[in-house]
Amino acid sequence: MKFMCSVMAGLTLVALAPLAAAQAYPDKPIRVLIPVPAGGTPDVLARTVTPGMAELLGQPLVIDNRGGAGGRIAAELVARAAPDGYTLFLSSPGALTIVPHVSKNVPYDTHKDFAPIGLVSTGPFLLLVHPSVPVKSVKELITLARSEPGKLNYSSAGNGTANHLAMEQFKSVTGVNFTHVPYKGAPQAVTDLLGGRVSVTMNSIPPILAHIKAGRLQPLAVASGKRSPLLPGVPTMSEAGVPDYTSGSWLGLLAPAGTPPRIVARLSEVMVKTVNAPESRSRIEALGAEPVASSPKAFAALLRRESDLNAKIIKAAGVKVD
Repeated sequence: MKFMCSVMAGLTLVALAPLAAAQAYPDKPIRVLIPVPAGGTPDVLARTVTPGMAELLGQPLVIDNRGGAGGRIAAELVARAAPDGYTLFLSSPGALTIVPHVSKNVPYDTHKDFAPIGLVSTGPFLLLVHPSVPVKSVKELITLARSEPGKLNYSSAGNGTANHLAMEQFKSVTGVNFTHVPYKGAPQAVTDLLGGRVSVTMNSIPPILAHIKAGRLQPLAVASGKRSPLLPGVPTMSEAGVPDYTSGSWLGLLAPAGTPPRIVARLSEVMVKTVNAPESRSRIEALGAEPVASSPKAFAALLRRESDLNAKIIKAAGVKVD
């Protein structure tokens, strides 16, 4: 009888061990991979959110910038990491909803290899032109582009990037034709726009705000449902005559698939509290983004919805990377 009691007690302890581990989580620093180099908008947003999360969790969140291959490098590292809550992914759309549709042999599945924790924030793209382009509105740009098909060119952060697909979607819904000029990153794409070597681009607002205020770039419309507080005088796409067109970027938090639900729930709770804190909201909004703090379920739905949309845009435009 004593032997049986000892066995039962031992089995009970084994069964409770994962629960205890989850309840004790975290007991060491957490690595957070970012799929862009330091200094980019996703990186700045990540460094705005992670300190508050670290304070609530009682452990440091260590940023690990792994740029390259459209985010594929960082995504693969997270997908292959131990599902213990100590490796996380703060990602923008590229690695999760674009790369799988434009690259061959992607070694991860967005919907099977990750556990969504929540959408942190969203940020709209801005359609803008070089001041030498003789237009002051989206309607004038469309008219000019239709009168000279393919003559105007646009820059992007690279083939298959979010702002590339945003411009292809814009071309599709407006029936215009621009020539695509891909670069190795957003900074290079903006540099050549500033120099007048390209005419048009879509870009996040914060990196080009100073150039707009200095008159070096001409904004035409913000691709969101409401105006940006950073540029209140710039109309939305709908106001500018292109209804139901939105495009932009976002930042979302994920863990490797198989991460215990208790840990996912804890991280979600902490992320939501951090993003919704007044100080965090103010900092995120100052970067031209909108705090969201969604649930894991809502973020998973967004990933599927956006992945399906991007697949259609990519197929229609014939976008290929490999």
